[in-house]
Amino acid sequence: MDGSEYEPLAEIEVDQVKPERQGFTLSGQGPDNSEYQLDLRFEMPLDQRTRTVLGELLSQSDLIISRRAPARLCRRCASAVTAHHNASWRKNP
Repeated sequence: MDGSEYEPLAEIEVDQVKPERQGFTLSGQGPDNSEYQLDLRFEMPLDQRTRTVLGELLSQSDLIISRRAPARLCRRCASAVTAHHNASWRKNP
């Protein structure tokens, strides 16, 4: 890591938590009145009690989405990343 700071992109007040097969879909509104959705997936099965408790906790939450700008890539690396992204997008549009 290069030590650069994370930049906040959105702060969302969760309005709705919808249980899904492998997790939850959280929906809410940001201070800019835009609507946001976050899919939260787990790689393990959740029993009903755990699902209920997590759903309640998540419904009382706020989300802050932040990112750190990627380190500069060499041209060859950037081309490889772009090609991989484009190939993945074509498979799963």
